Amino acid sequence: MNKGEITRQRIIADAAPIFNQRGFAGCSMQDVMEATGLEKGGIYRHFGSKEELAAEAFKFALGQAVKTRTGDIGHIEGSVEKLRYLINRFVDTPSPMAGGCPLMNTAIDSDDGSTVLRALARQGIQDWRSRLVRIVETGVKQGEIRKKTDPVRIANTIIATLEGALMMSRIESSRKVLQNAQATLIEVLDTIVLRPTDRATRRKAKAVTA
Repeated sequence: MNKGEITRQRIIADAAPIFNQRGFAGCSMQDVMEATGLEKGGIYRHFGSKEELAAEAFKFALGQAVKTRTGDIGHIEGSVEKLRYLINRFVDTPSPMAGGCPLMNTAIDSDDGSTVLRALARQGIQDWRSRLVRIVETGVKQGEIRKKTDPVRIANTIIATLEGALMMSRIESSRKVLQNAQATLIEVLDTIVLRPTDRATRRKAKAVTA
């Protein structure tokens, strides 16, 4: 990585918390200049516009949040346990970025603002959904999750419940809503688990019809 790229990445990292806290319209280039210690010309040497910088700042912030909230999921055995881990991690581990969840902040901020940021927020949700869907699909294939389970429905339920609860918790300055959402989602997971007794019943049914 050359000096120019190092400077570019530093600007992104320094600007990300400001955009996340104040939004695209609320964050001025003067704010970015103060955070980075660079003049406007020095910033625009690396970015064609404020919107380009905001977009890169969002990608950085979201990447940090995803990394924090997925943690060591690769070491978790079983699809249902992975989903449980992700739900608990979301509730118990705050976003590392000042200002909270960058996905929720950007989705709300860009609702009637930057189309570029709105598209990135939409992609962020789609990527999150895809990660959850893959986990559920794997669970179905491996006989851990009931076959009739709709992966997209489960993924949407998890995302909508967690993000909605996060918004309410922030407004009410209380973690109670998040904890309620956590408990409810764990109950949802319990309904899709294919337990050993279920497998035994299924095998007996197949034997009878064979």
